Amino acid sequence: DLLFYHIPSHSYVVVELKVTEFKVEYISQVQKYMNYIDKNLRTLSQDKTIGIIICKRDNQFIMEYCSDERIYQTTYELINL
Repeated sequence: DLLFYHIPSHSYVVVELKVTEFKVEYISQVQKYMNYIDKNLRTLSQDKTIGIIICKRDNQFIMEYCSDERIYQTTYELINL
């Protein structure tokens, strides 16, 4: 798990990295982290915490769908160098 701060949006970013395929419980796990950050670290001048879940599928890392608009969806492809 990684915690970043996105300066342009003035918000923390929680990144959840998984080496397995997506499981629905990953959403609640990252939401717990986001809620903790919002309650204990975020100030009133900062936006709410953003969450990113990256999971593995075949030879790709995939962000699966999530209904929380603060958790983003994206796809990554591994490239062997």
